[in-house]
Amino acid sequence: MAFFEKKEDGYLLRVRLTPNSSLVKANGVMADAKGEEFLKINVISVPEKGKANKELLDFLSKKLDIAKSFIEIVSGQTDRYKKIKIKNDGDLTKKLEGLKNECASD
Repeated sequence: MAFFEKKEDGYLLRVRLTPNSSLVKANGVMADAKGEEFLKINVISVPEKGKANKELLDFLSKKLDIAKSFIEIVSGQTDRYKKIKIKNDGDLTKKLEGLKNECASD
């Protein structure tokens, strides 16, 4: 199972966010106890008043080259484990796989 799923109106990503990091980057893929994969993403911001979530959405917007208005956190606003919906009718599969591969080359 991958950390993302293609849906009718876009994609659903599973992310594990690590705030208070030294830099913003994708940092590999991990599986939870149920076997669901999550893309690990580090951000510099602290997890207060939505700062870390905003930085996460900014990072995904830049890496996937899509407007922030097409990305929303649908669950996990105050949790490290988040589900993110990306509204997009194009094919982002290669870009999403690229995030995973980017981690492997670090």
